[in-house]
Amino acid sequence: MRSGFSLLIALLFLVLIATLSALSLSLSTKSTKQTTDIFLKNQAELLIRSGTEFAMLAISGHDYSASCLNTLNITYPNNETNYTHEINITISYIGRNLPINCIVLDNNISTLESNKTVIIDTVVSTNPILTPNIIPEQIRMHRRSIQKP
Repeated sequence: MRSGFSLLIALLFLVLIATLSALSLSLSTKSTKQTTDIFLKNQAELLIRSGTEFAMLAISGHDYSASCLNTLNITYPNNETNYTHEINITISYIGRNLPINCIVLDNNISTLESNKTVIIDTVVSTNPILTPNIIPEQIRMHRRSIQKP
């Protein structure tokens, strides 16, 4: 009777240890996924700011005598296939006397200081090709800002 009771307690102890081990393994994989998600989200937030600043730099260095700068497409890091984030920037203009191919939202401005004001739409998203391998859902962030170059 005594050895049967010890065997029953030993089996219950093994089941308890196996359950705790499975729970521990499940939590560790979830925390790894959460760490990856947080890292990619924070990286996207930084890239959205950098993309807007890069657009301002590109606008200030562009020659507007013949054409406007309407879009910028950047991959991070600079690799054609194995990039983690893609940055798409659309630039819209507010003002008068702009070249024909500009995306002009409004040319009816009341002050001269408002001429050539730009609205920058920056969209950062993770690479859809790498998404199933790294994270199951795609991270996509959008930022709109009004700037005066």
